Amino acid sequence: MDIPTHEDHADIREAVRDLCSAYDGAYWRKVDEERGYPEAFAQALTRGGWMAALIPQDYGGSGLGLVEASIVMEEINRSGGNSGAVHGQMYNMSTLLRAGSSAQKQAYLPRIASGELRLQSMAVTEPGTGSDTTKLKTTAVKRGDRYVINGQKVWTSRLQHSDLMILLARTTPLDQVKKRTEGLSVFIIDVAQALRAGMAVTPIRNMVNHETNQVFFDDLEIPAENLIGTEGQGFKTILAGLNAERVLIAAECIGDGYWFIDRARAYAGERVVFDRPIGMNQGVQFPIARSYVNVRAADLMRYTAAALHDAGQPNGAEANMAKHLAAEASWEAANACLQTYGGFGFAAEYDVERKFRETRLYQVAPISTNLVLSYIAEHVLGMPRSY
Repeated sequence: MDIPTHEDHADIREAVRDLCSAYDGAYWRKVDEERGYPEAFAQALTRGGWMAALIPQDYGGSGLGLVEASIVMEEINRSGGNSGAVHGQMYNMSTLLRAGSSAQKQAYLPRIASGELRLQSMAVTEPGTGSDTTKLKTTAVKRGDRYVINGQKVWTSRLQHSDLMILLARTTPLDQVKKRTEGLSVFIIDVAQALRAGMAVTPIRNMVNHETNQVFFDDLEIPAENLIGTEGQGFKTILAGLNAERVLIAAECIGDGYWFIDRARAYAGERVVFDRPIGMNQGVQFPIARSYVNVRAADLMRYTAAALHDAGQPNGAEANMAKHLAAEASWEAANACLQTYGGFGFAAEYDVERKFRETRLYQVAPISTNLVLSYIAEHVLGMPRSY
C-alpha cells in the first residue's frame, strides 16, 4: 500500500484551485452573511466532475479513491471556501458503493454523477442518544413490501439541498438482539417523496452557516427495496461511511490549517509595529511555526487512513486519529492566525473570523475529541471501556 504525501496529485490540486479561484472571499462572505447555500459553487464542482470523484467510471464518475476525494476537500478549504456545504456526497457515496445492490447503484449512481441527483445528507444522530448510536430510537418496521419509519433525527445536514438521504434506523428492538450493534439497518430515502408522505424538517440555526436540521418521521412508508445491504447489519454498513467522513473532515481541517498559516505568515511579514514587521518577533513566529508542524503531522495520518480505506483494509483507528489530530491542528492554527491579526482578525473583510467559526465545529463534529480518545484507549490500547 502506497502512502501519498502532500506533494502528490499536483494535477488534482491545480484543477481544484483553479475552480475555487472563481469563488473568492467576497463570494463566501456573502453566502455566510445571507446564511445561504453556495449553490453556484456546488454546481461548478458537479460540472467539473469533482462531486462524482468516488463514483466508478462505469457509472459516469471519475473512479477515484478516498485519497483523491480528500484532496478535493482540502483544496476547497485551503482556498478559503467551506467544503462542509458539499462534503456529504463524498462520504455518503462510500456507504452506497460498499453495500448497495447492483440495482441501487444503477438506479442512483449515474444520476448522481451527472448532477441530476444529490446525495448530500445522512440521518444518524438523535436528540436523546447523541453519539450512542446503538440506542437510537427511530424504527423501521417491515410491512409487506414496505418499511414504516417513525422517530426523530437531529443534526441532519444539507437535507434542504439534497435529493437523497441515507437513514439509519432500528429494525429489530434492542432487547431482542444478542449484540447491541445488531438490529440496525440502512435505507436510502427519496427526500421529495418523503416530505409528502410523513417526513418533516425543522432547520437549526447555529453558530456557523451550516445548513442542519431536525427531522421527524411519522409513519413514513418507503419501498423495501430502499434497504441498503442486509437488514440488521446496518451498523457495520454505516461505519464505512462514518470512517470516510472522518478522513474527509481531517482533510478539510488540514486545508483550514494551511489557510490560517498562510494568512498569518503573510500578515506577520506585512504588519509593521514599532518600526519592524511583527513576524520578526519569536512570540509571533513560534505559534505559527508550531501550527505548521502539527498540520503536517496530521496530514500524514490523513493519508494513511485514506489509503487503508482505498485498499479495503480496516481504518477505524487511523480515521479517528486523523480527524482528532487535524481538528486540533486547525484549531491551533486558527488561534495563532487570529492572534497574529489582532483586532483586524475580528473584521469580517479578512475572512479570519468566518474560517475561525467554521473550523471550531470539528472539535465537536462529526465525533467529539473525547470520544475519539475513548475509542483509541479501548480499541487500540486495550484499556477498559469508559462509557
